[in-house]
Amino acid sequence: MSTKLNITYRKIWQIAFPLILGSAGQNIVALSDSIFLYYKSEEDFAAIGFVGVFYLVMSAIGYGFSKGGQVMIARRMGEGKPEEVGRNFFDMLYFQLALAVLVFLFIQLGCPIVFKYFVKSPEIYEKSLAFLKYRSYGVFFTYTGLAIISLYTGVARTKFIMIDTGLMGLLNIFFCYCFVFGKFGFPDLGIAGAGLASTLAEMIAFFVFIIYMFFDKKIEAYHLFKPRKVDTSIIREQMKISLPSVAQPVVGIGSWFLMLSFVETYLGVHDLAITNLVRMVYLFLSIPSWGFASSVNTLVSNVIGQRQYEKVFPTIRKTAILCIGFTALIAIPILCFPNFFLEPFLRPTGEAVLLHEAIPILRLLLVILALFSICGIYFNALASTSAASVGLLYQFICVVIYVVYVYVILRFLHLGLFWVWTAEILYWVLMLILVRNFLRSDKWHPEKVKSEK
Repeated sequence: MSTKLNITYRKIWQIAFPLILGSAGQNIVALSDSIFLYYKSEEDFAAIGFVGVFYLVMSAIGYGFSKGGQVMIARRMGEGKPEEVGRNFFDMLYFQLALAVLVFLFIQLGCPIVFKYFVKSPEIYEKSLAFLKYRSYGVFFTYTGLAIISLYTGVARTKFIMIDTGLMGLLNIFFCYCFVFGKFGFPDLGIAGAGLASTLAEMIAFFVFIIYMFFDKKIEAYHLFKPRKVDTSIIREQMKISLPSVAQPVVGIGSWFLMLSFVETYLGVHDLAITNLVRMVYLFLSIPSWGFASSVNTLVSNVIGQRQYEKVFPTIRKTAILCIGFTALIAIPILCFPNFFLEPFLRPTGEAVLLHEAIPILRLLLVILALFSICGIYFNALASTSAASVGLLYQFICVVIYVVYVYVILRFLHLGLFWVWTAEILYWVLMLILVRNFLRSDKWHPEKVKSEK
């Protein structure tokens, strides 16, 4: 059975486009929470900026570890061994379930203690815990759902991911309307309602995907429904591959969490609300980058499985070109004319004050997104090679510099939000230099890595 991919711009787009729309569904969950709470109150909007990023860190743990399974599945397909896919999938699923239990317990028991060290405002503290009261149950559906998404992404069949995550986004909008404002006879829960809405939307989308799998005839070749025991050797290999992929979103988004904590501590709740508005726009405009970054995992893993190492760098370059082009198509109009595109959504009463104060930072996002569009592709490509642990070191170095930079700006130089956001530029420039130089060498080749061990 041939599983070789001809890496063309069209093939990259065919794999990436459903993932872009799938990422849109995931991001709509976070965005709709923020938009509904923007209309609720400035305090709720500020709080969701802080606790929403924290939950993204928790989700990113599962997302990162699922990447190991995706890479191994893509390699089995590249090697022409689809019958091995089921074994890799179930070991990934078992691990994700165990991880979800640990994360749930940490959110329930640890967050009331941990948040006291990061939040100055008692109101932000209480609202953050109210959101997590319901949102924490979503980790079970998030983590197991990510395992299924990694399966279908690894075998380059991404169309239903687009449909299911789109459904999840629409459901979250409906449930937010019901529970944030108390419509259709439901209780008015405020920020807690946003947490409940997101969990319900994820749960329904998860079961819809399970039903689809049972009727999907093409997955029979992967031996998914064959009973099997846990293979700890496969789990260890998946964890080894996953660590850099865990580091990228967890450490990267974790640095956002610290940045928001510094902003709330040194600049106050109003500036935290402005920062959340910018983060919300950043999140939306980075959707193409996440989709292309996920697709490059599959593409690079597949050509490595075929031992066609000379195709790795051209694949990365083609994906990066498509990514920055598609991102620019969306971002340039919105960021150059934010009043026209964004103000209609952000005017509950009177003028959109937060938007007007955020405009200088929104213009800065043009530079940040350009760098992220390229570097995200290179980093995910590195995570698909046998030298993936190098990315973990690079991530740690860049995040330390990022956090120190933001702390110095706020604590000692007393500069404003614009300068805080320049830390993103510093971060992505450093990361791009480190990762690109490494990939241009031959140190990531599997044979080279083995010979150095």
